Amino acid sequence: MAELIIVIPIYPEVTHLDFTGPHQVFSRIPGAKVIVASKGGVDIEGDGLVFTRLTDLADIPRCDVICVPGGFGTTAAMLDEAYMAEVTRLAAGAKYLTSVCTGSLILAATGLITGKRAACHWAWRDMLKPFGVIVDEARVVRDGNVITGGGVTAGLDFAFVMAAELAGETLAQSVQLGLEYSPAPPFNAGRPETAPPEIVAAVRQRMEASGAGRMAAAEEAARRLKARA
Repeated sequence: MAELIIVIPIYPEVTHLDFTGPHQVFSRIPGAKVIVASKGGVDIEGDGLVFTRLTDLADIPRCDVICVPGGFGTTAAMLDEAYMAEVTRLAAGAKYLTSVCTGSLILAATGLITGKRAACHWAWRDMLKPFGVIVDEARVVRDGNVITGGGVTAGLDFAFVMAAELAGETLAQSVQLGLEYSPAPPFNAGRPETAPPEIVAAVRQRMEASGAGRMAAAEEAARRLKARA
């Protein structure tokens, strides 16, 4: 069996659970080689953790799956032309284009998922629209070879969907059991539709502080994409 190459391209201020969750599942797939990479192979900090000994994106010739994580650094990553060039190159040859959380914005900025349905964190979904991507509020969304997870923790659900796609449901369920993935959250506050109104209002207020800048960045990235077309 040919080696299955999964590339996770990270960047400064990535949300580490966006990729460490899926990485845990991907690493249990037989024959899979999971490569965590950065521009220039530099160390990356995300939420206080530093990830080191990373592969240089430019040194990876191809991949079968690209999985782009999200994070507060998404805005800068979308406008980093060198980073985007490597992500676009790898994504163009991949069999599956995937992401978690706001990583779908980076995928959108490649121009390779225009017209496709995709998930994103609930607070930033509308930023997919300037790229011509169809917003889908589901936790895991599949549109052809584009498979995306919603907010941060959706990355685990997404990863099991990918494990089933790549290695079959028996393997995916076995990994799920091995990791004892049986979520039972202490609060029903994981979505704005179910969280208490005062919690939703407080979180929205905190996020609005960076919202305008993020939308401006998404619109600029979309403008650059159209200029290249």
